Amino acid sequence: MAKVKTQYVCTNCDKVEYSWMGQCLSCNEWNTFEEKLVSKSGAGSLVSGKAVLSKTVRKISELGCQEKTNFRIKNFSYEIDRVLGGGFFKGGLYLFGGEPGIGKSTLCLEILKFLNNNYKSLYLAGEESVEQIASRSNRLGTKLDNVDFLESMYIEHILTQLEKTKYNVLIIDSIQVLKSLDPGMSKTSNYRLICETLIEKVKPLGVTCILIGHVTKEGEIAGPKMLEHMVDVVLYLEGDRVSPYRFLKSVKNRFGPTNEVGIFKMDSSGLKPVEDATKEFLEDHETSVIGAALGCMLSESRPIIVEIQALCVRSNFGYPKRSTVGFDLNRLNMLLAVLQKYHGVDLSEFDVYVNVTGGLKIKDTGCDLSLMMALKSSFSKQANKFDTIFMGECSLTGKIKPAFLFEDRSKEMKRLGYKVISNFN
Repeated sequence: MAKVKTQYVCTNCDKVEYSWMGQCLSCNEWNTFEEKLVSKSGAGSLVSGKAVLSKTVRKISELGCQEKTNFRIKNFSYEIDRVLGGGFFKGGLYLFGGEPGIGKSTLCLEILKFLNNNYKSLYLAGEESVEQIASRSNRLGTKLDNVDFLESMYIEHILTQLEKTKYNVLIIDSIQVLKSLDPGMSKTSNYRLICETLIEKVKPLGVTCILIGHVTKEGEIAGPKMLEHMVDVVLYLEGDRVSPYRFLKSVKNRFGPTNEVGIFKMDSSGLKPVEDATKEFLEDHETSVIGAALGCMLSESRPIIVEIQALCVRSNFGYPKRSTVGFDLNRLNMLLAVLQKYHGVDLSEFDVYVNVTGGLKIKDTGCDLSLMMALKSSFSKQANKFDTIFMGECSLTGKIKPAFLFEDRSKEMKRLGYKVISNFN
């Protein structure tokens, strides 16, 4: 790979400087200079922004209707295809983020398992040795005969391997440890150079590239924010470490929707897709139970049935206790005040405990009514039927408003055989 140097180009008049300047001396505009990486040898470099390359123009009409058959790799589970919008796009760059230990590498091994022998893959092991990956693969029962492993931290080694062998999928674990052999580049320039080089290399070859990235304390992928702008798809794997469930979400997707969520369950054999999410988070009960109610949580655009449990016991102290697992404590206090003022359920002298089964965390206000019904059931000792979904958002005036996308949720719940109630009674 050719050596590069840094230039600063004015976005207003295209004047070039070799050091950053606050004001452009040509057009007198402020803060218009952007950093550019260009080749020291001139045209022909993968990273040269000014190189004149021979390209062929094409028309979209010439492509025909080939996307469904030729542009996608669809040999994956339904949960992955749901989030991606129909499978991985050939030549696409995917940035895959998540907290350490959440299961990013494990899910990538599951993705490779779904590929048959018609697809050849290259896995860059930048953080682990091949022996460590082999040990995890054996534990998961995954055979990776169609995968080549490369222990390296340098982009040049990847480019050399791509020139030697024709691959369909490239997985880089992780982007944070990847660097160039050129010692003169800063870390920020290194990230940008690597991403630009990968884009220019994998897209013409039709290689699907997956970049694994770590997440900071703020919940964003570590490294420059420009990486998320340069790639085609940004995926996040989320979940609580004490819970076996993981949620795969898309925050950017040039090839599909960004409002879908894939649900997986971690067990001894790896991350397995949850086939029936509507029943996965429910406990086994009779037709009715005291102190519990069913609600419908909206995860992105996917309705999921949740069971909310409540326990009300008279407090032995002057200050009653409120405790929640999976539900916002401030929201609970607000609902308790509404119940007391408008609905005759006074829990001011009771300790209140709330739990959402399955390890889920509810941020959806459409589950307000189900929690209120669970609290009322525990207080009055009258059971709620488990063939009924309580769905609605509570206002400070005591009224129950329709939940967001109420019609879509109701349609799905009725399809599953549940009755929907949207008022407090």
